[in-house]
Amino acid sequence: MAIYIHITVVPRSGRQEIKQDTAGLKCYLKHPPEGGKANQELIKFFAKQLRLPQQQITIMTGGTGRKKRLKIDVPWELHELLQKLKI
Repeated sequence: MAIYIHITVVPRSGRQEIKQDTAGLKCYLKHPPEGGKANQELIKFFAKQLRLPQQQITIMTGGTGRKKRLKIDVPWELHELLQKLKI
């Protein structure tokens, strides 16, 4: 089973944080978007927060944009995922 989430990424923000605002989920990352560094940081950050292997998190769409769709292979419901992310 997998959960798909839409997230807006803010690279080069100087912090790592996930927040929910009126537009949805927003993830602040330290790395710049060059060379896929921000995408790698996003996957590592989600894996660490959820205590999952990085292989269970995939960027489905938005590899070069700020708006991304993530696939997270877990047997959880969405509310459980948000609790684990402390949102």
